[in-house]
Amino acid sequence: MDPATGPTLLGFDVYIVGSIMAGIAALAVVFAIYTALTIKDPMSKRVKALEGRREELKMGLVTAGTKKRQSLVRKTDTTDRIKDTLGSMKVLQQSQVEVVQQKLAQAGFRNKELAIVIIGLRAVLPILLGGFAFVMLYLVEVYPDWQMKRVGALALALFIGYKGPELYISNIAKKRSDAIRKGLPDALDLLVICAEAGLTVDAAFNRVAKELGRAYPELGDEFALTAIELSFLNERKKAFNNLAYRVDLDAVKGVVTTMIQTERYGTPLASALRVLSAEFRNERMMRAEEKAARLPAIMTVPLILFILPVLFIVILGPAACSIADAFSGGIG
Repeated sequence: MDPATGPTLLGFDVYIVGSIMAGIAALAVVFAIYTALTIKDPMSKRVKALEGRREELKMGLVTAGTKKRQSLVRKTDTTDRIKDTLGSMKVLQQSQVEVVQQKLAQAGFRNKELAIVIIGLRAVLPILLGGFAFVMLYLVEVYPDWQMKRVGALALALFIGYKGPELYISNIAKKRSDAIRKGLPDALDLLVICAEAGLTVDAAFNRVAKELGRAYPELGDEFALTAIELSFLNERKKAFNNLAYRVDLDAVKGVVTTMIQTERYGTPLASALRVLSAEFRNERMMRAEEKAARLPAIMTVPLILFILPVLFIVILGPAACSIADAFSGGIG
């Protein structure tokens, strides 16, 4: 070993690797301290935007200011051009647009015009990604050893181009639904307290949104928007149906059905919400127990592949080194 260099492991200098890892660890600690000291309310900007939209709807305004009006007109013109192009290509259907709009709403995107953009990306991205993959694999021949793998890579590029936007939106919607599911029992408990305190339904939703906005920003966002819709829509049932439209959860649909029935028949709201809260808590506990029961089976493969080989190396490594030293000494 060269005295100018340190010990090596798998061809890498141990000192250099250790220094790099220590630097990364120090940066991670600094970042963790920074994020812990700079806590920001995730609901503040969203609530401010919703309140602004509420005032605009009350005053009958659609836009505010010339710049905002021009930006909205440009965005509308762009989506109209995309819609006309897709319509001329016979690849745009109203039912398809409605499905994409609902997925965008479930993912937290309020602009319905984005549905046209998503459908346009599904038509354009396969051509772009497929053409790029074809050029790189067949013309440039980045991997000349690939034979049948080229066909698979080209098919994968086409699949990602077509299903990529939809999978991205579905992933965001799933994460948002999971976050809302976690905070729903606590939200129902607070709704029960607000109902028993004598608050109206829209005031109760607004109060719950403020209280749970920091812990569950997604749920607070939906409740705040529902409270705003309850205050200015002609039919309160439509506001509850919009909540069920934006959140793809059976629990939320049950809450919406309960709220509509209490509005229609005048049944006690607190008792019904208390029963729903108890059911959702039991469901959450059962889901956690199910995940805990699956844990031993899930840990079997990592245990066999990663933990047991390392354990064997730690146990048998010194013995193997001693045996090798003994043999080398006897031979010498």
